[in-house]
Amino acid sequence: MKDGIHPNYREVIFKDMSNGKEWICRSTAPSKETIQYEGRELPLIKLDVSSYSHPFYTGAQNTIVDTAGRVEKFRRRFDRFKK
Repeated sequence: MKDGIHPNYREVIFKDMSNGKEWICRSTAPSKETIQYEGRELPLIKLDVSSYSHPFYTGAQNTIVDTAGRVEKFRRRFDRFKK
């Protein structure tokens, strides 16, 4: 491989800020922050949402939006104003 043309692929800590879950993964994402983990200093990448907190992956997604039902309800309610 040529030197100087590839991004820095290294181990980083990803942290889900909504629940505090941390895990190590390799990434090229830039980071200005670092964190101590098991005696090593690793770059820290903060996430707002991850698979540990997203409703689809946690099973908290139990409501289904019924847009067709909403439209019909709106039409029934405002049909009386039609001329």
